[in-house]
Amino acid sequence: MSGGGDGGPAVETEGLVKVFGTNRAVDGVDLWIPAGTVYGVLGPNGAGKTTTVKVLATLLRPDGGRARVFGRDVVTDADAVRGRVSLTGQYASVDEDLTGTENLVLLARLLGHSRAASRDRAARLLAAFGLSEAAGRQVKTYSGGMRRRIDIAASLLNTPDLLFLDEPTTGLDPRSRNQVWDIVRAVVEQGTTVLLTTQYLDEADRLASRIAVIDHGRVIAEGTKGELKASVGAGSVHVRLRDPARRAEAERVLAGALHTSVQLDADPVALTATVDGRGTERGAAQQAARALAELSRAGIAVDDFALGQPSLDEVFLALTERKGPPA
Repeated sequence: MSGGGDGGPAVETEGLVKVFGTNRAVDGVDLWIPAGTVYGVLGPNGAGKTTTVKVLATLLRPDGGRARVFGRDVVTDADAVRGRVSLTGQYASVDEDLTGTENLVLLARLLGHSRAASRDRAARLLAAFGLSEAAGRQVKTYSGGMRRRIDIAASLLNTPDLLFLDEPTTGLDPRSRNQVWDIVRAVVEQGTTVLLTTQYLDEADRLASRIAVIDHGRVIAEGTKGELKASVGAGSVHVRLRDPARRAEAERVLAGALHTSVQLDADPVALTATVDGRGTERGAAQQAARALAELSRAGIAVDDFALGQPSLDEVFLALTERKGPPA
């Protein structure tokens, strides 16, 4: 795999805009994506992730700003961009009435490979993706995880310098998600850059070296996982109460002591809050101790209390709450 090899970024955008009627789906996005990495684009449904990917893959024409892929403009040099990228969308794009082998051979032939080369390439990819035993079965008999794997395999019939994976694990069970993650890591080890869009925070945490958080068509934060976590606080306080009836009161006490919003967890006795600690772990520990003392003074019994690094879930909630919707 060539992996780009141009010495510059795989993707660079400046003020990228895409409008549908009155909806600014992409509203001034700036990205700089290093080659040879997994770059995560994180955001909820409707944030603008898929639209951004479609513009970068030359499937949509931008309405403003600029975008370059390995230095080639996605509008003025679209053919050159298409020659270096591949896209796996949110839904399987293979023909369900064909077998796994038939799908890959057909697509390889359409890409210009000879019949023999197409069959060889299909067999190699099916083996690499753990699908050899299912190669002769119709795709409609495949599980959700198998369909995602053959869809990604189809994207690699011609080895791309840049692979767009648009929410590749949506709806998959944990085992299938882990299989897809292993494939992503293997692809990057061979030199391909991966732009991964996801709404799963743990997926971005495990795979991406840098992450852009998008909401309402805008990048509201960007950086490494550590930088994003540090941006919302030096620590995260997790509290479990003895009496669930006192959780609302505990929420008020913690919010007052820590000067931050408090997240009510799914567990009816659990609460979580970020702690800024003035940017240091020691400061976070001191603030957490004061919060625990305030709960004690209020007569609220605590069964468990822990201080750790904020999760990406807490980062995203804090960032979207801080930025809010556009005016």
